[in-house]
Amino acid sequence: MPEAGGLVDFQAEGHEAMMIGLGIQSKREITRTRIRVRTAMAAQTREQGRYLGGRPPYGYRLADAGPHPNRAHAAWGRRGRRLDTDPETAPIVRWIFAQRLAGHSLARITRALNEAGIPCPSAADPGRNTHRAGLAWSLTTVRAILANPRYTGRQVWNRQPSAMDLIDPANTGLGHRQVQRWALPEGWVISARPAHPALVSEEDFIGVQGIRAPRENPDRGRQYRLAGLMRCGICGRRLESCWANNRAAYLCRHGYSSTSTRDPARPKNLYIREDHILPHLPALFIRLVGTETPAGRKRRRTRHGTDVTTPVSDAKAISYLRSSQITLTYDPRSETLQADTTEAVTAIIGRAS
Repeated sequence: MPEAGGLVDFQAEGHEAMMIGLGIQSKREITRTRIRVRTAMAAQTREQGRYLGGRPPYGYRLADAGPHPNRAHAAWGRRGRRLDTDPETAPIVRWIFAQRLAGHSLARITRALNEAGIPCPSAADPGRNTHRAGLAWSLTTVRAILANPRYTGRQVWNRQPSAMDLIDPANTGLGHRQVQRWALPEGWVISARPAHPALVSEEDFIGVQGIRAPRENPDRGRQYRLAGLMRCGICGRRLESCWANNRAAYLCRHGYSSTSTRDPARPKNLYIREDHILPHLPALFIRLVGTETPAGRKRRRTRHGTDVTTPVSDAKAISYLRSSQITLTYDPRSETLQADTTEAVTAIIGRAS
């Protein structure tokens, strides 16, 4: 190494101090370079509306924009790129915004797209989405399209900036890894003027952001005591909490959602009321802890000298299940409730409705 005048001796104090100093200088230069690059990219977006790479949004395709703006790159024969309207997918984007402006929910829009057989973004452009299955539209896809300001015709940068996080904060020697996080709108860089054809007007885009589908009977004051503890005995999925007839209940639709097309071969929805489960929890708790443990044989003596077992409350049983990370599987075919322990503990709870 030139600075050391030869090989580096890590046992020498002077060489160690020199390597630490060089490391600090290198890290400083990396930080300065990152700042310069990000500043330049922000200026190119804001002042020029330049396309800075990445997958084009659904509804657009890449088009030639002439010689590269950088003279050196242009001399090498590189061409600039810009976003242009995709005649096949752009009408779908306009339809999604129109449906949302009409007050339709995201689930209804997603379900309509799937029922119409329209390819989802990853299926429409599989070459740029090899990491995705491309099976169907999802709520998150429709939500992402409605929240993308690039459909207004303006170039936007820094919506999902990269950051460097320590791999292990307890061991900084392992280095960093690159992660991406969504930035707040205040941190976005938006072009001062339109940079590509707009698919929706700015007024419609702003109007869509303020739309919320109306909800009837919000979950105020409702309590689901077994939330997260119940599983389906048919498909193994965790049961959803639901409120029906002013009572807490649990439901499993076996993978079906409001965005998917109904399948006649799908099993019937599982439904179980909470008040049908709670009375059986104390007995299940006693069987789980065992009658020979202190928790299972708490007694009190009456004035007549009779030993009486202290009843176990359902609240104590629920607390035990959560602290022990035990889930309960309900099978509607046998009308049984089984704890997922090493030794299967089952309780027959009878009909669920």
